[in-house]
Amino acid sequence: MSANGKPDTIILVHGFWVTPRSWEHWISRYEARGYRVIAPAYPGFEVEVEALNQDPTPIEQVTVPQIIARLEEIVKSLDTLPILMGHSAGGVFVQRLLDKGLGAVGVAMNSAPTEGVLVAPFSQLKSTFPVLKNPSNRHKAVGFTHEQWHYAFTNTFSEADSRAMYERYHVPASGAIFWDSVLANVTPGHQETWVDYHNDARPPLLFISGGEDNLMPPAVQRSNAKHYKSNTVTEVKEFEGFAHLLPAQKGWEQIADYALDWAIQHARTSPVRAV
Repeated sequence: MSANGKPDTIILVHGFWVTPRSWEHWISRYEARGYRVIAPAYPGFEVEVEALNQDPTPIEQVTVPQIIARLEEIVKSLDTLPILMGHSAGGVFVQRLLDKGLGAVGVAMNSAPTEGVLVAPFSQLKSTFPVLKNPSNRHKAVGFTHEQWHYAFTNTFSEADSRAMYERYHVPASGAIFWDSVLANVTPGHQETWVDYHNDARPPLLFISGGEDNLMPPAVQRSNAKHYKSNTVTEVKEFEGFAHLLPAQKGWEQIADYALDWAIQHARTSPVRAV
């Protein structure tokens, strides 16, 4: 923990269809501000983007409990509680960790919904159709074509920038995890994306929403935030003109700075170890 009692470590959690490489600009920016930055990969995702595209077996095999266990292990290895930031599915994992008390503060960017969030705008359905159109995809790693990627991730980018981001960041996503998250709302009992919306001990949470996000539109972020009934800080900040891949969109610096400044302001300062 820094001299002012605030966290000195930031954990960046990537989402589906990308790897920790998608945080490359944020890592450099936060390190330049003196923070230790950790951008963990899902189990099996430790290889490069090109390797995962060539052999997506690790994507087919990974599970949500494995991902959560990996993130918990990292947080618990730290002397003090870190700032948690997650993008897309990473936003769900950040919410899960906060619900367990594993973080000083959290930021969920263009987050996938946790269990019970039923809002599903048309653009979201269209974005996810390549996965949901065939039940057999539950047993596969499902990638996007560039056209599908452009609609879901980079609809505000130029054609050239969108294709460059596709080639640099895109990997397939787990059809099993995606299908399970959709079915969670009709499956009895708590599923893997469930959080306790009434948990008063949960650290503060900020939802950041890209105003032009087709995959996880602002309505999803607002609905997710409204589900929280706990007596702790839960806020939503929308950035107009940003698509789903906001960590790599031109102008990302303003979002990175806003997210960190908000987190520093709201972080819990207790020096308790994450155990």
